[in-house]
Amino acid sequence: MVKHTNEEFPLDFLWGGAVTATQTEGNWTLDGKGVTPPDLIAYEEGKVQNDLMSTSEIDLAIVDTVNYYPRRTAIDFYHTYPQDIALLKELGLNSFRTSVNWARIFPMGDEERPNEKGLAFYDDLINELIKNDIEPIITISHFEMPVHLSVKYKGWYSRKVIDFYLRYCEVLFTHFKGRVKYWVPFDEMNLIHRESFSQFGMPSDLVENSLENKLKALHHKMLASSLATKLAHEIDPSNQIAAMILSNYAYPASSSPEDIRAAQLNNQFENYYLDVLVRGKYPGTILRYIDENGFDIGFQIKDKEVFEKGQADFIGVSYYGNRTVSKKSIKNWPNPAINNPHIKKNAWDWLEDPIGLRYTLNKLYDQYQLPIFLMELGTGIHDKVEGGKIHDQDRIEFFKENLHQLKETIKDGVPVMGCLTWGPIDIVSNASAQMSKRYGFIYVDIDDSGKGTGKRLKKDSFYWLQEVIRGNGKAV
Repeated sequence: MVKHTNEEFPLDFLWGGAVTATQTEGNWTLDGKGVTPPDLIAYEEGKVQNDLMSTSEIDLAIVDTVNYYPRRTAIDFYHTYPQDIALLKELGLNSFRTSVNWARIFPMGDEERPNEKGLAFYDDLINELIKNDIEPIITISHFEMPVHLSVKYKGWYSRKVIDFYLRYCEVLFTHFKGRVKYWVPFDEMNLIHRESFSQFGMPSDLVENSLENKLKALHHKMLASSLATKLAHEIDPSNQIAAMILSNYAYPASSSPEDIRAAQLNNQFENYYLDVLVRGKYPGTILRYIDENGFDIGFQIKDKEVFEKGQADFIGVSYYGNRTVSKKSIKNWPNPAINNPHIKKNAWDWLEDPIGLRYTLNKLYDQYQLPIFLMELGTGIHDKVEGGKIHDQDRIEFFKENLHQLKETIKDGVPVMGCLTWGPIDIVSNASAQMSKRYGFIYVDIDDSGKGTGKRLKKDSFYWLQEVIRGNGKAV
């Protein structure tokens, strides 16, 4: 009898971790680096950033020496990457995703020539990964737009920024040809509810914080992504380019047809990013939504051909739980989520829904029939150091449950390329700017005020995941 089910993780499965430049590197002005939005987010205890910033607030933050800006120092990965990569290799990772900080390569963003010292740093970093048999996966833009492009051009609100981005991409694709083959043009294209300044680089006094303006900026980013995909394939046909989203699929709040339709509508809206970047065209549902609201997103006739010729090779997804929506809440899209009493939450109200991971990846493959790469999976946890040890059983249980569901997804027939744990080493949190919101298997001795030795410690979960990877997932 022919057996149709793949019972195990593939032999070429990419076990990895993911971080960003701004949450790890620190050294925010060293070697000619320019300023980026995350450099301007100060830590305030108990506060989640609202991501609105005016040009005057930008100017004040740049010269502020009173408040603490965690990403300006982060975990000093700019200097510690050789030791940290050695730890990741010991953990068993065979892949690592980080971003290139756009402002290290083009400090202002609109220069003609790149900053050679910035390129040299990423030369050393990528070479170190390759030396340790770790596949580099590079995000081209993960909230690191040079602030100069925000102030002078209004960020992604301007089509002109597409040209600057493509110049940056051409430098990366050419310079790292043969060393990097997996590229992510933009992180989480659909993260548009809160991320006005970080995601789009739009100062609040230059561009009104409206959904219409966000959709226009998003249109320009998707054009840039498609053009970058085409360019990457032209420079090196072996390049593999992702269309990456945050999982925002929805469950209906009840079995009523109205709530079921609301969940369907949410999913159609959330698919639209992939419909553009994978299928090469806007779907009817979002076009109707744009028309009915009278939005002008700057769509030009020539854009249609750009999307048709710049389709991604695979789907990247970050998974932190799915939404629950109702007939009433869907009116609040792109933020229609309501509470679901059947789903656990962590200390920061992040959802912990392992079955939802299987649901999401199956749904994505059913829809698009492309390989899927789980590019972020993780949860924040308060860790305690006791006698030089970190006993993080909660983290072990979280990953055990999720990796089991990932294995079941593979058995379902979904071609999953790999799994990248979010923050395999502790990093500065994006939303809250905390260090105490810890993701990693490797502890970094830095607290929320930036104090600490910076010493790295292996948590219990380090040794657990090490064994899981050695057995290629048999333990889950």
